[in-house]
Amino acid sequence: MIKPGLDSAAWQDQLGASERQQQQHYDEIAADYEAHYSDEWSVEYRRQFIYDPMFEGIDLSGQEVLDAMCGSGQTTSYLLKRGAHVTGLDISNEVLEQFQARWTYAKAVKRSLLDSGLPDNSFDCVAVVGGLHHIHPEMKAAVREIHRVLKPGGYLCFMEPHTGSFPDVIRRIWYRFDRFFSDNEAAIDIVRMQKDFADSFTLKKAKYQGNIAFLLVLNSLIFRIPAGSKKLISPPLMKLEPLINKLQTKFTSCFVVAQWQKNQ
Repeated sequence: MIKPGLDSAAWQDQLGASERQQQQHYDEIAADYEAHYSDEWSVEYRRQFIYDPMFEGIDLSGQEVLDAMCGSGQTTSYLLKRGAHVTGLDISNEVLEQFQARWTYAKAVKRSLLDSGLPDNSFDCVAVVGGLHHIHPEMKAAVREIHRVLKPGGYLCFMEPHTGSFPDVIRRIWYRFDRFFSDNEAAIDIVRMQKDFADSFTLKKAKYQGNIAFLLVLNSLIFRIPAGSKKLISPPLMKLEPLINKLQTKFTSCFVVAQWQKNQ
C-alpha cells in the first residue's frame, strides 16, 4: 500500500516549486525511463559499478533501508536480494505506482525527500542513486532530512554526477536542450558537500568512475540508443568499462560513488 503520510490534497499543497517541478518531470518521462533503465544490461551495470562499490563492507541483511527517490525500484531489487527491509520514497505518482506493483513486500511512501514524514532515527541506511542532483537548489535540505531519519552510525550511500570533471562540462550544455533533463538539475559539488556536513557525517569512501558503458548502456535513454540494440552493444562496452575505470581520475569520471556515516 502506498502511504502518502498526509491526505493527497494537503500533501500536494505543501510542495515547493522545485518539488513540483521534479514530480511533473518524472511523471512525464516514467514510461521511457522504465524501458531504458530496467533492462538486463542496465541492471547489471548498476550492480557491478554502482551498487557493489556503494554498499561495499555494509551488512544489509535485516537492516532498515530507505531507497530515497526510488523511482520504480531498481535499487530496491538489489537491496531486497541483500536481505534488507526496504522503504521506497518518491514524489512521482507514476513511478511509485510501478514500485508498489513490482515490490509488494516493500513499503512505499509518496512524499518529498525534503519532507519525508518518516520518524527520526529510523533507518540503518539511506540509498540515493542519481537523485540528489535533481533537487537543486534544495540539496542541503535533502541531506539534512536524510541525517534526521538515519540512526546514529547509519550510512548514507549515494551515486551522483559530480562537478570538477570534463563530463560535467558537457552535461551542463546538454541539460539546456534535452527534454529528459529538468531545469533544476546540476552536478553535485562533493568537496563542498563534505565541508558543509563535516559535523554530521564522516566520509568512509568515495570512488570516481563511469565511462563508455555508463554513457551508452546505462544512459541509453539520454543518448537515444534504441532499447532493442542494447543486447548487441552492451557486452563489449561492459568489458571495456572496468579497464578504463582503472585509468580514470576525478576529472575524467562521470560519477562518484560514496559512503557517508552519520556521526554518533
